This record gives sequence, structure tokens and C-alpha cells, in this order.
Amino acid sequence: MRPMTTSTDMLSDVRKIAALAWPVLIGQLAVIAFGVIDTAMVGHFSATDLAALGLGGSVYISVYIGLTGILVALQPIAGQLFGAGRESEIGEETRQALWLAAVLAVIGFVLLYFPEPLLSFAKTPPALHDRTVDYLRILSFGLPASLAFRVYSSLTNAVGKPRLVMFLQVGGLLIKIPLNTWFIFGGFGVPALGEPGCALASTLILINWVLAIVGMTVLSRFEFFRPFGIFTHFCWPVWRRQLALLRLGIPMGLSYLIEVTSYTFMALFISRFGMTTLAGHQIAGNLGAVLYMTPLSIGIASSTLVSQALGAERHDDARSISRHGIGMACVLALVYGVILIAARPHVIAAYTPDANVIAAAMPLVLIIFFYHFCDALQITTAFILRAYKVTLVPTVIYAVALWGIGLGGGYLLGFDVGGGVPAWLQGARGFWIANSASLGVAGVGLFIYWRRVSTRHLLVAQTR
Repeated sequence: MRPMTTSTDMLSDVRKIAALAWPVLIGQLAVIAFGVIDTAMVGHFSATDLAALGLGGSVYISVYIGLTGILVALQPIAGQLFGAGRESEIGEETRQALWLAAVLAVIGFVLLYFPEPLLSFAKTPPALHDRTVDYLRILSFGLPASLAFRVYSSLTNAVGKPRLVMFLQVGGLLIKIPLNTWFIFGGFGVPALGEPGCALASTLILINWVLAIVGMTVLSRFEFFRPFGIFTHFCWPVWRRQLALLRLGIPMGLSYLIEVTSYTFMALFISRFGMTTLAGHQIAGNLGAVLYMTPLSIGIASSTLVSQALGAERHDDARSISRHGIGMACVLALVYGVILIAARPHVIAAYTPDANVIAAAMPLVLIIFFYHFCDALQITTAFILRAYKVTLVPTVIYAVALWGIGLGGGYLLGFDVGGGVPAWLQGARGFWIANSASLGVAGVGLFIYWRRVSTRHLLVAQTR
């Protein structure tokens, strides 16, 4: 076992993580800006459309994240192969991931085009139903391209080329901004569409499809990827490799799904408190999603470096990078939280001029300080565990914490099920407080488990 990490080692790891994390962060901010712009523009269109966007967006994200989470299995697989210098195998794994994406696209399309079962479970108010259905059906046609692009992004991140993803994501954002304005508010012969207009801006002009096609072109033409031989020949699905992807990807997809549905079902339940409360929740959730992009980017960058180190049998380096990545994410989360609390009134006012919605959002945004710190701890640690190809136990931790404590506790508090819950813990605040506590439990549990996993890897390596 090597000596304790020095400050020089820490700075070296932080620099490596930052070098990969900043392109990921810019790309992820571009992606989340799609939602932020949708929320801000629709919020200025009408409170009803903003509430419908919150509901429809929650359903879409649940389907999208659950399916793309399975495809992220390519990242640790390709990362370890790249670290081990087994480049030709990366091409085969990528082809298999594209086959898997095709199957998942069919499943996702059906769920989005026929969303009535999910909306019925949510007891969606009649005023929101039709607009939410229109929104989801438009997005269903862009889902197959989004899944193909996820294969591209997983591979490029695994081999340390996140800028190739960033450029495409920023380009898509620059196209979407003017078209969003056009379709939401109308003009030049197009009627004001409100919430469905932002979905149309993404799908009608083929942003999703253009990004996917350009991504595949990069993989086939860019010199760096030629040793992988991704498109040098056609192949059918190889069940052994498909099973390996699914064995790793299904728990990952479930983890993503559990994490997102803990928020999605929170939105579905909060919709029962009325459109004003749901609109306030949508603003708070949007802010939380923006803050989430930094620890997510650090997690992806750390995971890339850890998986490559593990592939090269550098287990000490993998543990050091893991520890410093987690610490880096948590420190930045505290800084972000302080800034958000100081700027809270101005940030919320930028979303909507509606005084009632602002009042509903103010206490929720205050809770985000603790929520974001816990979120940073859990997501960074989860990504690092995925680099170790460990996914099953983290999924169990997620299920117990986020569904049990988060959703279960939120339901008990929010609806005052047992009676006697203080007024300040009821309603949307009860759900947010319970969800924050669940993220804290998940983060601590994942961190403890990572220490066990990384120690076991070290001991095994030392006995060889």
C-alpha cells in the first residue's frame, strides 16, 4: 500500500478531473438549458402551461433517463478496455450498444406516445391533460435519436474526449433558442402553441436526429476512433455481449430510474395541491437540475479516469482519483448553495412574474442548499462505483433511500397521513425535505460501500 496522498497528488488528481469535467459541464449545461429555457419561456406564457410542462417533463425524463441509463453501461466497459489498450474490442462493444439502443427506442416510443396510464395514475387535472399528451407525443419521435446519441456520448466520455460531445450539445442549444421563441409565442404565420411548442422546437427541426447523425459520422470519420473499427463491418447482436451490457446496464438504468422517479412522482403528487404549487415546484426543481450538472460532470470525469486506471491495473490511482473527485464535488456544492441562497429572490423572479408562483417557490429553493450537497455526494460516488463495474448494491441503496425515505416519507409528510404533521412540513415542502434526507442517506451509504469495494480491489491486486 502506497503512502498517504500528498497535497501534490491531490492537486494533480483535481487538475485531471477538471480537465475532463469542464467540457462535460458545458455540454450538460447546454442540455439542461433546453429545460431551463422551456421553463422560463413557458412560465411567461401562462401558469397553466408551466404546470403542464412540469408534469410532461417529469414523465419524459423518467422514460428517457431509465432507458439511456442502461446504455451508459458502455462507458465503464469501454473505459477499462481503453485503459488496458484493447482498442479493437471497443468497436464491438459499441456496435452491440447501438443494437441495444434500437430495442430500447421501441419501448420508449410506445410509453411516450401512449402516456395515459401514467397520467391517470397522477390524477392529472383535466386542464393539463391534453397539452401534456401533445407534448409527450411530439417528443416520442425524437427519442430514438436521443438514445443513439447517448451511445456516442458514453463512448467519447469513456476514452477521454468529452469535447466532441460538448460541441454538438452547444450547437443544438443555439438552434433551439430562436425556434423556442417562435413556436411558444407564435409569429410569422405560426399560432402561439405554449408548452407543446417547446417540444416541437426540438423535434420538428430534427435537432435530436441531426445530433445523432453527426455523432455517428464523427465515430466513423474521426482519426482517433479508427483503431476501434466501429463501422468497418456489419454485425448482428451477440447475445453474450448483450447480456454483459444488460447485466451492468439494467441496474444502472434502474438506479437512474429510481433517482429520477423520486423526483417525478414527487411532481405527480404535488400536482394534487394545485397548479400554482406545481409551478413553484417546477422552478425549484429546475434550479436543482442546473446545480446538479456540476457534480454530475465531476462524477463522469472521475469515472472515466477511474475506469481507465482500473483497466491499466493502477488500483492506488483509482482510489486516489475517486476520493478527490468526491471531495471536489462536495466542496463546490457548498459554494453553490451559499450563492443560491443569497440570490434566491432574483433567481426566482427571472422565471416568472406571477407573485403566487414566486411565493410557492421561495421556501422550496431554500431547501435546495441541503438537497444539492447530498445530491453531489451521491451522484459522484455512484458514478465512481460504476467505473468499478459495481451496480447492484447501489441500486438497492437507491431503492431503499429514495423510494422508501424520499417518496414514502414525503407522502406521509406532504399529505399529513397520520395527522399531527406541522403545517410547515406539509405540502410541497414535506416532499422536498424528505427527498433531501433520502439523498443524504443514499450518499452516505454509497460512500461507505465505495470504501469497501476500493479496499477489496487493492487487496486483490496486492496478492497477485
